[in-house]
Amino acid sequence: MTTAALEHVQAVAFDLDGTLCDSVPDLAAAAQAMCAHLGLPVLPTQTVESYVGDGISKLVHRVITNDREKEANPEIWEKGFVFFMKYYCEHLSDFTRPYPETEAGLGLLKSLGIPLVVITNKNEILAAELLKQLGLADYFSLILGGDSLPEKKPSPLPLQHAAEVLGIDPANMIMVGDSRNDIIAAKAAGCLSVGVTFGYGDMTLLLQDKATKPDWIIGSLPEIYENLRPKKAEDD
Repeated sequence: MTTAALEHVQAVAFDLDGTLCDSVPDLAAAAQAMCAHLGLPVLPTQTVESYVGDGISKLVHRVITNDREKEANPEIWEKGFVFFMKYYCEHLSDFTRPYPETEAGLGLLKSLGIPLVVITNKNEILAAELLKQLGLADYFSLILGGDSLPEKKPSPLPLQHAAEVLGIDPANMIMVGDSRNDIIAAKAAGCLSVGVTFGYGDMTLLLQDKATKPDWIIGSLPEIYENLRPKKAEDD
């Protein structure tokens, strides 16, 4: 990442699952309970993790069919989706925790006066409630879920909308995430893309393709602050 590019950063957007917090334990528990409810084979946590990232609607299809691309029978999907949502809402943060240094990194960025936003494919109401339960909600000026707008990541629309709400150029916003959806959306919106090495996405794999190669890779959120801070210090 060039220093020149970082000089103009006016906002930072974050993905939620796999970026700010490790939510797989609770998502997997809900998926496994749903499988048992539907009389389907219960999938291992690792398999459920590989299906996360495109919202709960898609996750339910993938878990029922045990396939990333296939769609479930509409009747079974509806039954599964209703059960999953009820179970997950009741167990949203039983085991979900922010990643180490998440809160420290958000606090440091907030101290620079930069607005922070969450752009996730999780339903907005669940994202907002989860952030609240994790004690992170107050760091964010805006929370956009997969159902907040007509399109979700990898569409650039949520990022463009966030920039518009904040009154900034998308080129002056960083998008931080762990998956191809985050990187593709950032590039399409004209944002700087930042990949995290600790999430669910395979960053080594994403780096091999120009379309999914982030502008910058970090191992912890405070690294963003460390790269932005000197510029602020020089300005003061």
